[in-house]
Amino acid sequence: MSLTIVHYNDPILRKKGAPVTAFNAALKKLAAEMTEVMHAAEGIGLAAQQVGQAIQLCVIDLRPVEAKFRWTYDGARLPLELFMPLTLVNPEIALVPEPETVYEEGCLSFPHIRGDVVRPDEITVKFKDAAGHAHVLQCDGLLSRCVQHEVDHLNGVLFIDRMEEDVLTLLEPELKALKKQTREAAKK
Repeated sequence: MSLTIVHYNDPILRKKGAPVTAFNAALKKLAAEMTEVMHAAEGIGLAAQQVGQAIQLCVIDLRPVEAKFRWTYDGARLPLELFMPLTLVNPEIALVPEPETVYEEGCLSFPHIRGDVVRPDEITVKFKDAAGHAHVLQCDGLLSRCVQHEVDHLNGVLFIDRMEEDVLTLLEPELKALKKQTREAAKK
């Protein structure tokens, strides 16, 4: 496992990912390695930008989480074990604007930093898997939020960009410290 999670203030986190056009062994290997890194970091989602690659690829795995959410995968209510870990390539989200929910989010690129984010509760996402097969996932709750968070990463948007100003103000000292750590690590 040679991938490393990059932290806040690394410029790659602000890059919009290029669409994936080659569905090959290299893409499958990258998705598998990203899943390993995500599991090792005890995360539930990871975007390619977070491992230094600006492409439209993210992985999600909510099997270890005890959260209630609803989903259909290609129109069926499949057990999570049949489609997770989930690899989303070139995802396109359609939001159901109401209702919105507030949830405390974290991010592997922001260790130990968490804050409330308001997002639509329900989405439909069209995507391809690592083999290039098209799928449609409809979901709500934590699965919806996780997909939105990771797809934001693919577009260079960070969860702090979605926070209310008062929440962000409380996190400012931690964010400044993390920026400094990232800057110092880049010099080494």
